Amino acid sequence: MAGNGNEEFSFANGVIARNGLAKIQTQKQNGQNGICHDDSAPTVNVQTIDELHSLQRKKSAPTTPVKGTEGAFATVSEEARQQQQLQSISASLASLTRETGPNLVKGDPTKRTDTTPKLSHAAQHQFTPTPNISDSALKFTHILYNLSPAELYEQAIKYEKESFITSSGALATLSGAKTGRSPRDKRVVKDETTQDELWWGKGSPNIEMDEHTFLINRERAVDYLNSLDKVYVNDQFLNWDPENRIRVRIVSARAYHSLFMHNMCIRPTPEELENFGTPDFTIYNAGQFPCNRYTHYMTSSTSVDINLARREMVILGTQYAGEMKKGLFSLMHYLMPKRQILSLHSGCNMGKNGDVALFFGLSGTGKTTLSTDQYRYLIGDDEHCWGDNGVSNIEGGCYAKCIDLSREKEPEIFNAIKFGTVLENVVFDEHTREVDYTDKSVTENTRASYPIEYIPNAKLPCVGPHPKNVILLACDAFGVLPPVSKLNLAQTMYHFISGYTALVAGTEEGVKEPQATFSACFGAAFIMLHPTKYAAMLAEKMEKHGTTAWLVNTGWSGGSYGEGKRIKLAHTRKIIDAIHSGSLLNAKYKKTPVFGLEIPIEVEGVPSEILDPVNTWTDKNAYNGTLLKLAGLFKKNFEVFTTYRLGKDNKLTEEILAAGPIF
Repeated sequence: MAGNGNEEFSFANGVIARNGLAKIQTQKQNGQNGICHDDSAPTVNVQTIDELHSLQRKKSAPTTPVKGTEGAFATVSEEARQQQQLQSISASLASLTRETGPNLVKGDPTKRTDTTPKLSHAAQHQFTPTPNISDSALKFTHILYNLSPAELYEQAIKYEKESFITSSGALATLSGAKTGRSPRDKRVVKDETTQDELWWGKGSPNIEMDEHTFLINRERAVDYLNSLDKVYVNDQFLNWDPENRIRVRIVSARAYHSLFMHNMCIRPTPEELENFGTPDFTIYNAGQFPCNRYTHYMTSSTSVDINLARREMVILGTQYAGEMKKGLFSLMHYLMPKRQILSLHSGCNMGKNGDVALFFGLSGTGKTTLSTDQYRYLIGDDEHCWGDNGVSNIEGGCYAKCIDLSREKEPEIFNAIKFGTVLENVVFDEHTREVDYTDKSVTENTRASYPIEYIPNAKLPCVGPHPKNVILLACDAFGVLPPVSKLNLAQTMYHFISGYTALVAGTEEGVKEPQATFSACFGAAFIMLHPTKYAAMLAEKMEKHGTTAWLVNTGWSGGSYGEGKRIKLAHTRKIIDAIHSGSLLNAKYKKTPVFGLEIPIEVEGVPSEILDPVNTWTDKNAYNGTLLKLAGLFKKNFEVFTTYRLGKDNKLTEEILAAGPIF
């Protein structure tokens, strides 16, 4: 190749190197004084590769200026602040049989330096073994404190062999043998206070354990965590209402768990973290380390234990991250009512005019789909509080189901699965790392955990005014409930306590039969008090703020499952739109038999004939028989609540019972 005035090199004609190839000749460029330029730069001024690596990561700047003397870590040096932070964490990890907590040092143990502190026994001239001394007391536990998602990615990929980065940037991981919650292994300490305050007995999710057994399990979890070279510590918040915020500390053994809780709890600002102080509640998540099955009250190797007096939760024998999320939800179901704040298992969104709607519904009713509306602001998808200032999201993230997820069906959720998101138990291509959301090889309960700000129309901060509408969703596979009905206060309490939906049983020799499912307050697994207490608070707030309640059936019409058809989502959306706009309040209504529900004569965009379910059944006798069957199931389910006295002279309980089906 002949050279020209602009080339830096060429293959010189006729000049042959020893290997038979043409020699490369550098050429002089115009104006370059004979120098060959290759965009070179001065060499890095370091002596070792470690020094070079240290230049790659710059130190985080001081987070906030020190203001006044308030706060746990204010007006102290950075070194003193770090020391106080470690002392607080050490106190959380303290064994009950030793006087002090473990020796802690911040940072990854694989990046130790010569500055790692050494244990000092200067005051103890003669060492004599005592019950307070153990091998774990002679070691340092490294604390990885409030790591960023990027740092947690590095930890997970390096040390947890089941963690991978997917093509979307999300972190895919496995939760071990347990791919869902273990409600039969959940225990709550029954003491002098909780024996009178909590809901115990038939129908209750609260299975008792004593204080002594809890302390045994706590000791087991803490000793396991202290035996590790490193543990992850998250200090975060619950509840976006600043006046009723709860400080929580999560101590865990896996980066996956730390990232999950980073997403699900409210993330503190640097200043809030510096002034975090002593947590209001602490979770000790020992993950895969099992409980001792010889311990009293234990029925398996898994145990999830809550002690409300100690404000602590212990997790043994399960790595399913949802146990932490729902354990904190149970805590809020106990703490918030004490402040006259109603805790709710619901979705929540807000219109541009400030009209807030709460959505209650069990799995499969469409709660997430209907509350995630591109024309409305999302306050939250699952857990909320309703207090004197309005509604507030308890969490800082979303925990969405992923099975059969697609961009077309749920674009907001699909697009939220990116860097920082945790994907639980999904299956992906080993080469491209693309996730197959239809694959149930690990479990059908595949999940995505992501910060709420990953939803484009999320309202930040996640608070809103008092709700205008409360929507109770039911997927009635019996096909006898109307698509929409307006409820009075007593009916609202009845259906809220019932928490009804219907699931479709498996097919056996061609026979399909719907199965009624009831979950008190649409979240029986998490409530701590008797359901009527939450229902009474709901009715009181609705009456005070002029809130209207609606029962919306997203299930079947024209017959039960297998004969009728599912109510079209487009029709349900039109109904929800009419509720939001207020036009449904102005409609004409008529009352249905048995359940006594007020149903509209007309809803814009919805065929009028489907509004009364009897019109859609060709066999009227079959309709009446199915209606009475469902009414009987409601009545039987409610028997467990009839003995609970509510209101003066039990008047409120009688009003609630009268609001149920009459036949």
